[in-house]
Amino acid sequence: MNAAALSPDQVAGLGRLDLVARLVVEGFLVGLHRSPYHGFSVEFAEYRQYIPGEPVTHMDWRVVAKTDRHYTKVFAEETNLRATLLVDCSASMRFRSDDAALSKLDYARLLAASLSYLLLRQNDAVGLELFDRRPLASVPARATRRHLFRLLAPLEKLPHGEGTDLAGMLHRQAERLPRRGVSVLFSDLMTDPAQVSAGLKHFRHRGHEVIVFQILDPRELDLDYRHDTRFEDLEHPGETVRLDPARIAADYRRRVAAWRETLRRELRGQRVDLVELTTDQPFDRALLAYLLKRRRLG
Repeated sequence: MNAAALSPDQVAGLGRLDLVARLVVEGFLVGLHRSPYHGFSVEFAEYRQYIPGEPVTHMDWRVVAKTDRHYTKVFAEETNLRATLLVDCSASMRFRSDDAALSKLDYARLLAASLSYLLLRQNDAVGLELFDRRPLASVPARATRRHLFRLLAPLEKLPHGEGTDLAGMLHRQAERLPRRGVSVLFSDLMTDPAQVSAGLKHFRHRGHEVIVFQILDPRELDLDYRHDTRFEDLEHPGETVRLDPARIAADYRRRVAAWRETLRRELRGQRVDLVELTTDQPFDRALLAYLLKRRRLG
C-alpha cells in the first residue's frame, strides 16, 4: 500500500495545502484499494426511505422500478462522526534536524490537512484547535466540502508557538468540546507521560474517543550526530549546551525508549490509540490508523 505514497520530501515542495491534502489522500486511497483493506472504507449498509430534496446519487432505481417506492442506499461512511483535530503548535514542534524535509509542526499541519480532506470526503464533521500554552485558533466542526478551506486557512499560516502546557490545554479543550466525538491530537508529547494521560483521561471521561499521533524527528530518537553539536532549548531561547552526541547516545536512547514505553503504557490504560510517527514517514500509516479507528466506532 505504501509503494506509491508521497514522501515528506516530495510533499514539502508541493506548495498549496489543499493540493497537498488532495494528492496525499487520493494516493492513499489508490493504495488502499490495492491492499488487504480494499473496500472497507465505503461499505454498503442498508436501505432507507428517500427524503424529498436529497441528492439522488445513491437512489436504487431497480427498487423504484419494482416497488414504486423510493429508497436510497446508506453506506457505513454515513455515520456522520464528529472529529476535532488538536494541533500542538508549541515551540518544541518547530524542531527540524538538518537532513529532515519537514519540522514536526510542518508534518503535523500537512497530516491534519490531509486528514481533514479525508474526513470531509466521508461526510464527517471536522473541527480544528491550535494551541501552545494557550489557545491560538479555533474552527468549529462542519461537514460540508467547502469547510475544508476554513480548516486550511489557520494551518496555512500557523501561529509562532511558544512554551508548552500540554496537560493544561488538554483539560481545557476537553471541557470546551460540545459533544461526544473523536478527538485527534498531533503532538510530540514531550512532557510527563502521567500528565498527558491525565489530560486525555478527561476526554475519555466526557465520552470522547481519542487517537494520538506522536510526531518526532528521527534524530530525537537516535541522537545520530557525527560531530560536537550545539543544542538549543526552543521553548527557552538562549539556553544552549554543546556536547559530543556519540559519548551519550547509548544512554540517551535507553532513556528515550523508557519514556516512550511509559507513554504507551499510560495511554493504553486510558484506552487511547497511540500512533508513533517520524517526520520521514509517509502519511499513509496515520490515515489508515484513523480509518481503522473509525470503522470500530461505526
